[in-house]
Amino acid sequence: MNKTELIDQIAASADISKAAAARALDATVAAVKDALKAGDTVSLIGFGTFYVGERAARTGRNPRTGKTLEIKAAKSPKFRAGKGLKDAIN
Repeated sequence: MNKTELIDQIAASADISKAAAARALDATVAAVKDALKAGDTVSLIGFGTFYVGERAARTGRNPRTGKTLEIKAAKSPKFRAGKGLKDAIN
């Protein structure tokens, strides 16, 4: 399912226009991004939790040249599925 199909699904389920569904989806995604950028977690009970994971700096190797290089520490968004989502899938 892509974004357009998700918007169609939201519009049909909530009985709203596609434009309103698109605005709602965009606002939700923006709110999650802003919360993660601020270092917060976003917990949706029954669905899951979005949080920021940290990766430590490490040494890597260029596969073409074999030369070692330093990879910087980084933050990455992560998602942990909740019980309701896991139960719906299984």
